[in-house]
Amino acid sequence: MNRAYINSTRMKKDNHMNRRLTYILTLLSLSFLLGSCDDEIVLIGESVTKLSNDCIKRTLPYAPNIAGEEIEFAYAMALPADLGKLTSAQVVASIPGADGTRFDPNSYHTNASGVDIPVRVASESTTSGSTTSIQFTVDTCASTLRYYYVVPEQAKGQEITFTFSVKASNGQTAEYKMGPYKISKMDMTRNVTLSNGANCYLSFQEESQAVKVYSASEVAANPSLVSKIDIVYAYNSNADLTHGFFAAGSPEAYRPGVVFPSGFSNQTKLIKEYGLRDRQLSNLQYSHFIDDLDFQELSMEGAQNYILVLKEEGGAWIETGDGRYRAFVFVNSAPANGLTISVKRYKM
Repeated sequence: MNRAYINSTRMKKDNHMNRRLTYILTLLSLSFLLGSCDDEIVLIGESVTKLSNDCIKRTLPYAPNIAGEEIEFAYAMALPADLGKLTSAQVVASIPGADGTRFDPNSYHTNASGVDIPVRVASESTTSGSTTSIQFTVDTCASTLRYYYVVPEQAKGQEITFTFSVKASNGQTAEYKMGPYKISKMDMTRNVTLSNGANCYLSFQEESQAVKVYSASEVAANPSLVSKIDIVYAYNSNADLTHGFFAAGSPEAYRPGVVFPSGFSNQTKLIKEYGLRDRQLSNLQYSHFIDDLDFQELSMEGAQNYILVLKEEGGAWIETGDGRYRAFVFVNSAPANGLTISVKRYKM
């Protein structure tokens, strides 16, 4: 029913970037030796005589790009030392990033143990509209900077491209284009705590928030919130019940002591899921992803209006009564005192 994506690790991507940057620097070194070599020696390719650049997307390639989350890049720049030094770098996004979009002012190299070692080489970056830029503050002819783009709400469902560029003190420039990258329509909210000491009312209808939790006292003080409540969470010490989600009309026998708010009537559909472990919802523990297409192709056939015995690393598919939203709820932890959940939500 759902597609799963298995991705390469971040270490492999770092090693790939290091190999590409090493290639550039090796060509630089060979160019320095060229003058003392015999004229009959032939190099593979041309010696590097100008500013060069390269870029990779460090964020896992199949991970959905979600509003509020970061897309990370590594941007490498180099020129022969006798030609000058790096002076500035910038990236222009086709859609301005949200707050937090930035260049890391450190250049990184990986030591023999595979650990990233930072070296400060630039000023703090500045972002104006779609452009994020830095000025180099050290005398260097080679650097790899990391750029973090925070996906804005207005980018949902669109594609984004990036143009990286660098300038050197000799006036040379270089440019590298990345993308396009599709931005998901999903919202994601992680590590939300549900307490078993009070009735927790969950809504999947809030704008820009995958799940919103209301307490009984909040709903009592503002009865208009009842229309937004999709399910009620409750815990029962009976081993046949334990952690449960309940929609309007769910059997009373399965929810002893559970108090529904007055007027609660949303006919939410629920399907229990045992083995789906989304990497983003599980705090980067696994290699599977739920994306937009999973929600689009999801069949709610056989759905019920309640779920019992929710367990850690289990979950549930949710569809609101009006069919406007679908969500996947992942259970991060399930101690006796409540649940911690993370949610992806898709607007149909």
